[in-house]
Amino acid sequence: MAGFLAIAVRCGHMEYVEAGGARIPKLGLGTWQNTGPTCTETVRTALELGYRHVDTAQVYDNEAAVGEGIAAADVDREDLFLTTKVWRSNLRHEDVIDSVEESLDKLGVDYVDLLLIHWPHPRVPIAETLGAMAQLRERGLVEHLGVSNFTRSQLAEARDAVDAPIVADQVLYHPYKDQSALHEYCVDEGVALTAYSPLARGRVLDDRTLAEIGDQHSKSAPQVALRWLVQQEAVVAIPKTTSREHLQDNLAVFDFELSDDEMARIDALDGDIGTRVRNRLPGLMRRLPL
Repeated sequence: MAGFLAIAVRCGHMEYVEAGGARIPKLGLGTWQNTGPTCTETVRTALELGYRHVDTAQVYDNEAAVGEGIAAADVDREDLFLTTKVWRSNLRHEDVIDSVEESLDKLGVDYVDLLLIHWPHPRVPIAETLGAMAQLRERGLVEHLGVSNFTRSQLAEARDAVDAPIVADQVLYHPYKDQSALHEYCVDEGVALTAYSPLARGRVLDDRTLAEIGDQHSKSAPQVALRWLVQQEAVVAIPKTTSREHLQDNLAVFDFELSDDEMARIDALDGDIGTRVRNRLPGLMRRLPL
């Protein structure tokens, strides 16, 4: 599939990536490990505060709770960018169709804005899964197609396997995780790069460099980490939290800008020894349902 230009636009307090016809808010709400009434309230609160991008997945076991939060919020459906993901056990053609229809029922919506393959599967052809997803798109149940946890070569294969644009690849990305090669490819080919675990599961909280930079902008270390991500071309971040205060803080990253020197200092970070070990265990990471 030919590339589409991925550009950033600003609207009010939010910035967006436009890729392959999709207009994706650069800051969204991640919901991994958030279930039940807490998840519902988190989604409702986030939408109340101004979030317009919510990310969930079949394997998170929270699509119904996310849907209840959306229903409880005073936000028009067309103003919300909603993403879900097809789990690895549902990647065969008929399983994709059936599971996504079930996801829509749980979410209480007529369509999702973005449907992702959650993880690549070595025994299920990408073309089979994407073919089923394209059929859902033709039926109006899915607006846009994407992937998650795909390497550069896997993303290229996915883009060649379907006529519809692949608008996003959602991957682990934070100041200690180098995704520069994948990011360069995404920028060149007009694909959004969505960062999950953008705060390195809280490890940025104690980072001295991020704190020092934050002091120059009256911002916290997590806000600097998020700004570093969303300031990059074509990058979207989906931090997760259940705290109203942290929801507000995470959203407040569009009123300042990092200098080239500050961006370079963050680029050079590699984290503590535990973080470096995690970054060198791709096999282990691929067993996690992030």
